[in-house]
Amino acid sequence: MPEPSSYFDEPAELSTLLRKPTRGGDRVLLDDVLDSVLVGTLSTVVGGWPWSVPLLFARDGDDILMHGSIAAGALRHVAEGAPSTFTVFVLDAIVVADSLFDHSANYRSAVVRGIPERADDDLAALEALSDKLIPGRVGETPPITGKERAATIALRMPIVDGQWIAKARSGGPGVDTDNWTGVVPVRTVYDDPIPTTGTKIPESVRRLVRGGR
Repeated sequence: MPEPSSYFDEPAELSTLLRKPTRGGDRVLLDDVLDSVLVGTLSTVVGGWPWSVPLLFARDGDDILMHGSIAAGALRHVAEGAPSTFTVFVLDAIVVADSLFDHSANYRSAVVRGIPERADDDLAALEALSDKLIPGRVGETPPITGKERAATIALRMPIVDGQWIAKARSGGPGVDTDNWTGVVPVRTVYDDPIPTTGTKIPESVRRLVRGGR
């Protein structure tokens, strides 16, 4: 297997926006995108074939944290040093023009390239992931057992300068017309929780629902 540094002797188009470069963003935009969503797509090549899987994740400083079952062979392949990409996308609005050609969308997106590796502290990684999904839930649940940790693989993908692209679009369709055009905002909300057992809703879940409305 090549040395990791050789993976990034890459075509310029992988690290440069050749079309509409003004939509490119800085590290502030990258962090905003990664912190705004809960699911991203990890992609690599396994046995000569493209492989992609949606994963829950969390950004922790300069790392993207992911986890999955230790039984997942593709995840073990990634953890052993396979070059990969991690992609996220946030749809902020549908942009409505007076012609189909000029319809568009307002969005934020990011692609991070790198070589994932096993997390240095798998317990801390799992707790960081859990607290992104439901802030405060870790403190309400029993500690993760050794058996549960052994069944889970926790990965970290370092965020390295020159190995990511963040993009965004905002505003209207930008056409000169007397017909109606505009923007339809899109957002994610949390509905009332639906119980399966018990009667008392945990405070972390209550805060999640209140904060997501």
